[in-house]
Amino acid sequence: MLGLLLTAFKKKRSLEETVLKIQQGDISLRNDTIESFKPFIAKTVSSVCKRYIYESDDEFSIGLIAFNEAIDKYSPEKGRSLLAFAETLVKRRVIDYIRSQSKQRELLLDLSLNDDNEQSHIYFDNENSINEYEKQKESEKRKEEILLYISHLEDFGLSFEDLVENSPKHADARKGAIMIAKLLMEDDELKEILFAKKRLPVKQLEGKVEVSRKTIERNRKYIIAVAIIINGDFLYLNDYIKGAIDG
Repeated sequence: MLGLLLTAFKKKRSLEETVLKIQQGDISLRNDTIESFKPFIAKTVSSVCKRYIYESDDEFSIGLIAFNEAIDKYSPEKGRSLLAFAETLVKRRVIDYIRSQSKQRELLLDLSLNDDNEQSHIYFDNENSINEYEKQKESEKRKEEILLYISHLEDFGLSFEDLVENSPKHADARKGAIMIAKLLMEDDELKEILFAKKRLPVKQLEGKVEVSRKTIERNRKYIIAVAIIINGDFLYLNDYIKGAIDG
């Protein structure tokens, strides 16, 4: 068991080192890495399209571009693996592509009709279909984001329910805890402690904020949960933070 864990750790470290070299300008290594991860890209794109994707498909090309983008934007300091980050980005880019293609097809169909009444009827039918499709895809993206977020919480021994149950009752207290989480993510040293040791650096925070240690301890789970959202690529959950501040 220990041997497997060490192997997994070495692979993760090796991949992160590879990405760093690519970001420093190793074009040959970039091409080799993308080539070796083509099966991963195809599988990720296929999960979005609900069908097997071939390398000749446009959707695969979109996935390939997104994976390359993920390599450029990846940072290990965010506390997530390259593959988790790449999977999220590939899925989003493919969904955006499908959505744009759907709109174009509906527009072409609309313009091909000559009868005004029939044209209007089809237009509204197609517009409703697009809206339903977008709602469905947005719902799927929310679910994917929440599942990814839950996996990050588990690294800290937390659950999604902790974010709800430990949310400060009063708006001012909520805003204060969120401000602490933001400060935590803006301080490289404190952020390193949080993600490396999987604990809130309460003592260090105490000297940087105007609240008591007791207050920080009381809101510990909530601060960590919010910090993970701020640090990650969570579009929908970031809206939760904005809502908590406005509320």
